[in-house]
Amino acid sequence: MNRPPAHELLALRFGTQTGRLARENFLFADDPCATDTPAGFDFYIWVIRGQDQVIVVDTGFTAHTGARRGREQLHHPVEALAGLGMDPTDVSHLLITHMHWDHAGHLAAFPTARVHLQEPELAFCTSRAMRQAAPRRPFEAEDVNAAIRLLFDERLTLHQGPATIVPGVEVHPAPGHTPGLQVVRVHTKRGWVVLASDSSHLWANIRRRAPFPILDHLASMVEAYETVEDLADGVDHIIPGHDPQVATRFPQVEDDPRWVRLHEEPIAPYTDPAALELRERVIS
Repeated sequence: MNRPPAHELLALRFGTQTGRLARENFLFADDPCATDTPAGFDFYIWVIRGQDQVIVVDTGFTAHTGARRGREQLHHPVEALAGLGMDPTDVSHLLITHMHWDHAGHLAAFPTARVHLQEPELAFCTSRAMRQAAPRRPFEAEDVNAAIRLLFDERLTLHQGPATIVPGVEVHPAPGHTPGLQVVRVHTKRGWVVLASDSSHLWANIRRRAPFPILDHLASMVEAYETVEDLADGVDHIIPGHDPQVATRFPQVEDDPRWVRLHEEPIAPYTDPAALELRERVIS
């Protein structure tokens, strides 16, 4: 059996939220991680580079949307591609993990890319559920309209299940956070790495089986943890969607240290937030 090609996999921490408490990241108040201590919460996009393909995973949020929702855009997620020697016209495929506002904010910025989304995701964010404020809160109508325009322009591919985008790059449904969330599996020189996106916002969510509180279906979210683990070649091959440790555990790109190289082995160990909180209590 032929092995798929190995791709470079890069992450950009383009945004952050300050003033967030750890308990806001966990569904159950009695979880050891759910404390009133400050907790970092960051926002990422990802780039996959092969020999003749550039693939972008998610598009982040616009500065004005972030400001309205209390998040700071540190770097423009599209303009930051220049630090890698690329521009949006170099992108052949754009993979959107789900349609929440912080993952789908610049869909129109990639004029030649084929865009990929799970069909249940588009169905949900255009369904009768959007009549209600609570389920539509994580979506922006502008982003949903942009996806529909892509559909009418015949540039949006809607998947119904797993799919291979190019050899060594796959998408797999992992619903729970949203009905149509998909994770991205990438073959790299260190093995299969999975961009878990918001199937696990933080490493603590999946490692401790401690779900994030924004969800569509709790049982599906927990089952998605198993899906992600089965797809990845180890715990450090799972990349969560919002964990600040992603930006510090992997080596930086030499020409632009805003980006980190997920296809390389980690350079720092994972720190469990509950263990850190317990150690600080003992010391104090």
